Amino acid sequence: MNKAADLVEETRDGGAVIRLLGHLSIACLRDLPARLDAVTGPVSAIDLSGVEHMDTIGAWTVHRTAKRLGSEVTGGNDDAQRLIEAVGKLDEPVNIRPDYVPPLQRVVGQIGEAVVNSFTTLLGLLGFFGATLVASWNVIRHPSKFRVNAVVQRFEVVGVSALGIIGLMSFLIGIVIAQQGSVQLRQFGMEMLTINLVGRLTFRELGVLMTAIMVAGRSGSAFAAQLGTMKLTEEVDAMRTIGVSPMEALVLPRTLAVVIMMPLLGFYSSIVAVIGGGFLCAVSLDIPPITFIQRLREVVPITDLWVGLLKAPVFGIIIALSGCFQGMQVKANAEEVGLRTTSAVVQAIFLVIVIDAFFAVFFTWLGWN
Repeated sequence: MNKAADLVEETRDGGAVIRLLGHLSIACLRDLPARLDAVTGPVSAIDLSGVEHMDTIGAWTVHRTAKRLGSEVTGGNDDAQRLIEAVGKLDEPVNIRPDYVPPLQRVVGQIGEAVVNSFTTLLGLLGFFGATLVASWNVIRHPSKFRVNAVVQRFEVVGVSALGIIGLMSFLIGIVIAQQGSVQLRQFGMEMLTINLVGRLTFRELGVLMTAIMVAGRSGSAFAAQLGTMKLTEEVDAMRTIGVSPMEALVLPRTLAVVIMMPLLGFYSSIVAVIGGGFLCAVSLDIPPITFIQRLREVVPITDLWVGLLKAPVFGIIIALSGCFQGMQVKANAEEVGLRTTSAVVQAIFLVIVIDAFFAVFFTWLGWN
């Protein structure tokens, strides 16, 4: 049976000393804290040589008493000293209200913090891209490591399951482009140019761009949430323990699936958007479908199709890497899964738009106008 905690007041050469005995644990303290609080005289030291066991509550009791009396804690073993030091580090005042910061200083500080965080995230994303390339090279060298079933399953999640929502969105966007364009062009009696607007805008820009935004919202967020949950449940650590690379087993199949599916989804989205535009032209502008298709073949150069198809894989890489990177950064708790998921979607959409702007300048420089 554990010995109850007790204290003995002694007088030594250095002055009064409190000598603690027994087990300083929550089950054995009993009235010891009250007896220590009753000690008011100067005490030079608290002797722990007679303590057989100590838990966090006992360490807090010793630390609090030593701090109140200005005493030195002596005689404890290494474990007791470490526990008292750990408890002492937590004994700091906490402000109920944060310190006042002038508005200008606060805004500048928030901007600086956002800039530093952005560059840190960008560097981390570049490093993650490098790790993905290394994993790809390892799979190329050892084809037996390639997980065909995982890639095919991601094809279904990223591509097949998204056909409905992407088709509906593209059809409505095509209708909106045709309707708004015809309203403006009617002022000049040039409603026929609505076909030019629908064809070139969907194949060159909006088809693949809206698809990328939709895939980022569906698949990028799913990747971040899945990998983040696996990090919290220590499944990723378990994979490393048994010799399975998370980059090869989790990241690479998702990235490959998005890169392959994005050109197909982008082309599908452009075709459906053109169908939506043709539908409105037939209903509102009395342009027959055969005339719409013939005019479309005349005014849309093949380079517009190549522009969309070349941008799509790059957008897919950005979406997959952003989702997987943010998911692998989850460390603390379930709340961080939600925050990382939001960051993945925002980061992917922002980078897609930035890269799309660079592509617009680049293809114009090539002469693909």
